[in-house]
Amino acid sequence: MGRAYQNRKLSMAKTAGQKTKVYSKYGKEIYVLAKNGGVDPDGNLSLRRTIEKAKKDQVPTHVIEKALEKATGVGGEDYVESRYEGFGPGNCMVIIDCLTDNGNRTIKDVRQCFTKTYSKIGSSGTVSHMFDHQAVFAFKGEDDETVLENLMMADIDVTEVELEDGIITVYAPHTEFFKLKTEFAENMADVELEVEEITWVPQTYTEISGEDDLANFEKFINMLEDCDDVQNIYHNAELPEEE
Repeated sequence: MGRAYQNRKLSMAKTAGQKTKVYSKYGKEIYVLAKNGGVDPDGNLSLRRTIEKAKKDQVPTHVIEKALEKATGVGGEDYVESRYEGFGPGNCMVIIDCLTDNGNRTIKDVRQCFTKTYSKIGSSGTVSHMFDHQAVFAFKGEDDETVLENLMMADIDVTEVELEDGIITVYAPHTEFFKLKTEFAENMADVELEVEEITWVPQTYTEISGEDDLANFEKFINMLEDCDDVQNIYHNAELPEEE
């Protein structure tokens, strides 16, 4: 599953407009986490993880600071989490996480993404049982066996360590994220992590190959990314490698 996962991670924001949307999404998430759990990253691990991820995605410091400052104020927006599931183009499985201050608007926008790409939105639990909520770390390397041994010696519950095309990917239950991060920082400091996140990892993949399905899948993802309330999109689509 490593190669498909890596391919999916390569679709990062490339244009200025896309970057602005990324900054906005991080700002909203940081605001909500700080508002609910406190603005001190040392005492709010979810906030700390999101801030570190934002910095890695080159979100400007002023965007992060503004979100934290906003969270210390009285009142402010009241965002709630919502999750939508369903089947996208080519019958791939999709999970969509949102932060919204208007649930009616969000479900209308998300439903439209499904409808306009001949996809089918489902109810809660429709596809999430086919994904594992995991911590994922990826870095360049060749000796996956030694990595596994070291992590087991550190008493970390590792689901899988995979080596493919010079990339080692470590999968573990999401509850092990900070133990893994600490282990990399303290005992594998020479490793440069290319991926470090908690995500939904599909148990199986669905190959998208037909021209219509590929076109609709690209449209589907683009429409979702244009929705202001959509924070994260997870899917099990396996796309053809670009030549």
